[in-house]
Amino acid sequence: MQPYDLIIVGAGLVGLATAREYLRRRPGLRLLLLEKEPRIAAHQSGHNSGVLHTGIYYTPGSLKARACVAGHRAMLAFCREHGIPFQLCGKVIVALTEEELPRLQALYERGQRNGVQGLELIGPERLHEIEPAAAGLKAIYSPNTGIVDFTRVAAALAAEISAHGAELRLSCQVVGLLPRADEVVVQIRTQAPAASGQRRSQEEELRARAVITCAGLYSDRLAHLTGDDGGLRIVPFRGDYYVLRPEKRQLVRGLIYPVPDPRFPFLGVHLTLRPNGEVWVGPNAVLALAREGYGRWQLHPRELWETLSYGGFWRLARRYWRMGLAELYRDYVKRAYVREVQRYVPALDERDLLPGPSGVRAQALAPDGSLVDDFVIRRGQRVLHVQNAPSPAATSSLVIAQMIVDEAQAQFAL
Repeated sequence: MQPYDLIIVGAGLVGLATAREYLRRRPGLRLLLLEKEPRIAAHQSGHNSGVLHTGIYYTPGSLKARACVAGHRAMLAFCREHGIPFQLCGKVIVALTEEELPRLQALYERGQRNGVQGLELIGPERLHEIEPAAAGLKAIYSPNTGIVDFTRVAAALAAEISAHGAELRLSCQVVGLLPRADEVVVQIRTQAPAASGQRRSQEEELRARAVITCAGLYSDRLAHLTGDDGGLRIVPFRGDYYVLRPEKRQLVRGLIYPVPDPRFPFLGVHLTLRPNGEVWVGPNAVLALAREGYGRWQLHPRELWETLSYGGFWRLARRYWRMGLAELYRDYVKRAYVREVQRYVPALDERDLLPGPSGVRAQALAPDGSLVDDFVIRRGQRVLHVQNAPSPAATSSLVIAQMIVDEAQAQFAL
């Protein structure tokens, strides 16, 4: 079989956007996109809250900051081009206590340094004009923060790359990557129907001049196949959402967020308007028992052991055990979770929060127990691994793709 020019592994937003970017630069490239699930955007890309971030939170000069500010503009342009509806509903980041005010000010200044447009520091009167039901002493108002259905974005990306001649193969799991002097052998496993009505596995080898992996929850495993994981390990954190009862949706007009605490790795409770009119509350953050463990008791013993046997996890746990126990308590005790929500929207009570969807965050963890906060793109021999692409990767995906293709063209001359 004639080798492909490029194989991309993973048909989430980052993988799809990377394929699109390469084809825009190199029309006619023989490109194959592989996805282990029977549909695109099956995991993080299809389980996020749909927020179009503007770049307030991220360290100035970091890949996240650069990609998010530019990515917000690029995503809005893409949505307009493809007729995908979005809403710039705005976000308030609310300080509830005097202790939070210096952090709020620092966050506002960070957003200014990152070039985020339209930010305002507002008092309680202006806050109540924007979000009448919200509590708070002071807030940052980000009018250009928005919402979109990222599964529609993924579908539009897939349609565009197919129109440019790329091949997309679903239900193909990559089980081996063997770099050679002039190509990479990609070993895949597919599920095919058998005469008995059951499905049987088939294995196949493909060849490509170069490979890019955008595998999300399994990014470390694919990097490990080529010896390029840098010691990083993906630790999955499950996040459960509640959904407001329809009668209470009017209490939230846009997005209500807390001031992040730099001592802790996760954001905390927030309320998010969705493109379909629902309001999601959450997510929390607790250790998932499987990399794709969306259910509380969904267990994959091997994957759980991979987490528990990793020294970096225990260093993280020692550092944040109090926060971890608090998150676990709120996960099991709804009243405790509701009390946290009521700090931001006092009019809500326990009856107003209905069970909602879940997501799993692929969090890259270093051996010293530190959470890898920025995007990580690692080079190997004829292989490029996207090892960490956390939020705001959905918003930033078109610009992350440019960064990936810049790296790939410099490395592969492709």
